[in-house]
Amino acid sequence: MRFSRPAAAWGAAAILALAALSAPGAALAADANVITNGGFESGLAGWSCSGGTGSTVSTPVHSGNGALAGAATSGDNAQCTQTVAVKPSTKYALTGFVRGSYVYLGESVSGASTWASPAAYSPLSVSFTTGASQTTATVYVHGWYGQGTYFADDIALTGPAGTVTAPAAPTSLTVTGTTSSTASLSWTAPSGTVTGYNVYRGGTKVGSPSGTTFTDSGLSASTAYSYTVKAANSAGESPASAGVTATTTSASVSVPGAPSGLRSTATTTSSASLAWTASSGTVNGYNVYRGGSKVGTTASTSYTDTGLSASTAYSYTVKAYNSAGESAASATVGVTTAKTGGGGTGPAAQLPKHILTGYWQNFDNGAKTLRISDVPTTYDLIAVSFADADASTPGAVTFSVDSGLSSALGGYTNANFTADVATVHARGQKVIISVGGQNGTISVNNSASATNFANSINALISTYGFDGVDIDLENGINPTYMGQALRAVSAAHPGSIITMAPQTIDMLSTSSGYFALALGIKDILTVVNTQYYNSGSMNGCDGGVYAQASVNFATALACTELQGGLDASQVGLGFPASTRGAGSGYVSTTVVNNSITCLAQGVGCGSFVPSAKYPNLRGAMTWSINWDASNGYQFANAVAAQLDALP
Repeated sequence: MRFSRPAAAWGAAAILALAALSAPGAALAADANVITNGGFESGLAGWSCSGGTGSTVSTPVHSGNGALAGAATSGDNAQCTQTVAVKPSTKYALTGFVRGSYVYLGESVSGASTWASPAAYSPLSVSFTTGASQTTATVYVHGWYGQGTYFADDIALTGPAGTVTAPAAPTSLTVTGTTSSTASLSWTAPSGTVTGYNVYRGGTKVGSPSGTTFTDSGLSASTAYSYTVKAANSAGESPASAGVTATTTSASVSVPGAPSGLRSTATTTSSASLAWTASSGTVNGYNVYRGGSKVGTTASTSYTDTGLSASTAYSYTVKAYNSAGESAASATVGVTTAKTGGGGTGPAAQLPKHILTGYWQNFDNGAKTLRISDVPTTYDLIAVSFADADASTPGAVTFSVDSGLSSALGGYTNANFTADVATVHARGQKVIISVGGQNGTISVNNSASATNFANSINALISTYGFDGVDIDLENGINPTYMGQALRAVSAAHPGSIITMAPQTIDMLSTSSGYFALALGIKDILTVVNTQYYNSGSMNGCDGGVYAQASVNFATALACTELQGGLDASQVGLGFPASTRGAGSGYVSTTVVNNSITCLAQGVGCGSFVPSAKYPNLRGAMTWSINWDASNGYQFANAVAAQLDALP
């Protein structure tokens, strides 16, 4: 959050890490590389790439004759994975060389990851320790949505090899679609190390995909075929999955394509309105599913589901149909119905409809130093940045007034800070503790660390009077365990404020950690204030590429969140308060206000115009209150006035 980390710093850090691993006497020097085909000299053997986006190339390579090329699109980050056997409670080092924009290297179970955007091959390195019962690790490399092709080579996972046993049988084998000559299948990966799958039709092997999907072709029309799938690794094949039967369609009609762009257009206390983009092919109508159960049929591309409960989260998919059958399901969208009568007694319920959030700096970096009580009432929500990692307890955080800030303010103590929190409470403002920032290294990646995190946040709330917590982790997040931790905080302090401040790149897809976390705790989430700066160019919800520092950028990227399942009341727009508040992406308050009115009222838009108006848009955020103070509070004065003018 404080400022962008130069790409060169990533490269230097990774070079030092790699040098340490190869140094005489290094702890991991005697261990093996447990990755198979990390140099991609044998094509994609051992790797599974999403959506067919991975391939191997002979140039550019880091070494040898092959390298991975991942073709990231606006809808697929071109992730390639490999699951390997590891030993529990053991440290491993993951290294590799990458080239391209926003290339990530990480391990899924631990949540460890790192990234860089080098123009030439540069090293990446990250380490992690396996869990007490963990016997497999899933290594991944991917680019980012709309950023084009990336390259990766010489990926290695250094540590002791685990024991490889034949994997368990795949589960949930499903027929996802048929035509007159093809049958498409998908299944869920089993536990254990898997290097590929064998697909059997009537007992005869017909394919060996590396991923969990397969399309069998060359079939006869109007014919039933039976399928099973077995997982494979160096120890052999798994037992067969449960069988399924696929019946091809007649030669004259094929099932339609899946609907796209499913989104919520409106909610009341008892209804949810949906809209989507028409499917390709012959379409007779659409079936609407709520939580997997069909609730309606329509011939149009919109539908309103009624008879719902207030303040309740629902999930929807839509399938097109014709005489040949149903299409594959659309992407899922989450919708939360409106509250009955509003009200409530917790801090979140006491916030105004539209809020201005600002970050108060618990350090002195050249911006104007402030006491909490100095923050003007134009700021509705004050995020205290930042809590510090507790080195003695994994996942836990601590907080106290920074000694440098204390000196700059003539002796500002923890007691003074606590009294000031009470002062701003009396003025109607709320105060939350922010966790992370650019240099934040808090890791919540298992149940124990989630419990430690929640307990430490609860203690800080009790000690200082905080109204909740803000998540601003910029070095990877585990949505499962961070969600567990935040639910524990919410349970201990009902109605507490829970906010997030992800980087722009973290909210481009519902599959990313931050977006998944936001959707997973949507029922207790107050607002997501995405940082629309330090970003470069990104894809908007319409697939167009927009440059930062523009109305188009903020509105088209916020549209992705709105169409991805967040309610408008949970979406905020984050901007730097001054040119010194960010490495890039500063905009005038006119651009900020036009972005707000474009989304809320359809006024002030650029070339991108949202397909709907979002009058409940929650508000705006800035880094930071201190930089705004240095600039005469120009940001707060202009933006708060605009938010107050919204209906």
